[in-house]
Amino acid sequence: MRGIFFNSVIFIFCVLLAACNPPPAKVKVKKEVKTIEKQDLAAIRGIRYTEVKRRFSNGLSFDTMGFQQQPSWIIQFKNSDTVSAYDPGQKIMQGFYLQYDRNGIFNFAKEWFRFKKISKDSLAFQRLQVNGKEIANDIRSDVNMTFYSDDYIKNVLHTNAEVLQRPTKADTIFIKELVVKANANPASASEVFAARQVVRLIPADNRITVEKINDVDRLNGKTEAWDYLYPRYRIVIKQAYKDFAYQFNVTVDKNGKLYLGDNFQSIAEFRETRRKVLQGVIDVYLQNLLKISPGSTLGIPHATEITVMVSGKKDLK
Repeated sequence: MRGIFFNSVIFIFCVLLAACNPPPAKVKVKKEVKTIEKQDLAAIRGIRYTEVKRRFSNGLSFDTMGFQQQPSWIIQFKNSDTVSAYDPGQKIMQGFYLQYDRNGIFNFAKEWFRFKKISKDSLAFQRLQVNGKEIANDIRSDVNMTFYSDDYIKNVLHTNAEVLQRPTKADTIFIKELVVKANANPASASEVFAARQVVRLIPADNRITVEKINDVDRLNGKTEAWDYLYPRYRIVIKQAYKDFAYQFNVTVDKNGKLYLGDNFQSIAEFRETRRKVLQGVIDVYLQNLLKISPGSTLGIPHATEITVMVSGKKDLK
């Protein structure tokens, strides 16, 4: 699951806290497509749009590692060179430079998009991964975004964005299939997947403390999705049999049982000894001193993988 994170996390994109971006280099387009020109945007100037769908080309918003495409953007084209996008951190609309390349390809908020459809009621974009001047023709460019105007949502559909943004029936079926595989073999990291509602480790004894580590660092590509794709926990055990410090992965099944993973550091000749030590830490301390709530996706508990950094303090009272 972890090895493919870097191919999937690129999907997750947020509005950075900046006023405008300088024009980036031109993008080379391999084939001609039906184009939307810059002047076409005049027809939708001033209309506020909310993203209601973000999906892969197969129509799903989840992939096999548990990553979820989540619609979150709110945009408004102000003029031919500026687009505003909602910044949830500051709760305001931020202005970004809008650059037109060609063949319906635009850049704003440090992202490349192919505008596939524009109308007063809706927009359809494809988010593009650009390396150098080339568009990556792979899964990283497989991000399809649909926006509805606020007026269309309210006065035509008579609903709200939150309802439209919910996972579909197809998403539920897909997740249920992943759950069956994960729960059938919870000890296998290759079968489990990331839980949208992460595992909760709750101290059941005053000899143990737990901290869920927040690794979000947007400037270095670690957006909010990092927290559920790679959940990490810092655990301190007081009155341990000796001082120790280990970092290792465990899978947590649907009932909260822990299984030692294979991702722990050790010299080959001492690996089996290290495995026994870590299993002892799990059996003696973690399983007995913690109340473990399993991870879940769409409300369905399932086996998933986490990383724990466990420190034992012999003399800490």
